[in-house]
Amino acid sequence: MNHVKLIENNPDLIEAFEIRRIVFVIEQQCPPDEEYDEHETHSKHFLCTHKGVNAGTCRYRKTENGYKLERYAVLQKFRGNGCGSALLKTAIEHVKIVDPEAGTEDCPLYLHAQEHAMPFYEKHGFQAEGERFFEAGIPHFKMKLK
Repeated sequence: MNHVKLIENNPDLIEAFEIRRIVFVIEQQCPPDEEYDEHETHSKHFLCTHKGVNAGTCRYRKTENGYKLERYAVLQKFRGNGCGSALLKTAIEHVKIVDPEAGTEDCPLYLHAQEHAMPFYEKHGFQAEGERFFEAGIPHFKMKLK
């Protein structure tokens, strides 16, 4: 059973950062200085637990292009159990509560998906836009919720 909550305290944020460190810095060998950025303090962060154990995290933030969903990370042993879907659905719901215009043409919901994860996001209504690009040496595509 998965449970997703909005992070509202520092201990939970530290847990989310640890998940990101394991997934992005250790597994995917992203440079730490590219993983943690100036957007941490004004982003909304979420933590997913599976049977009470911290399993995944994500965040979103308002940009000049709409709302960017980002930093989706699920620990390897919890992949395939619905944690990623729960995080994505919760983040989208939260954005739409905060801003009823979110998800419209004037205020899109978008993300930069790692190429291997595109089928996951497509299942949830995202469509690729534009050309492939690289972030932290990993191929990505911009995807927008339709």
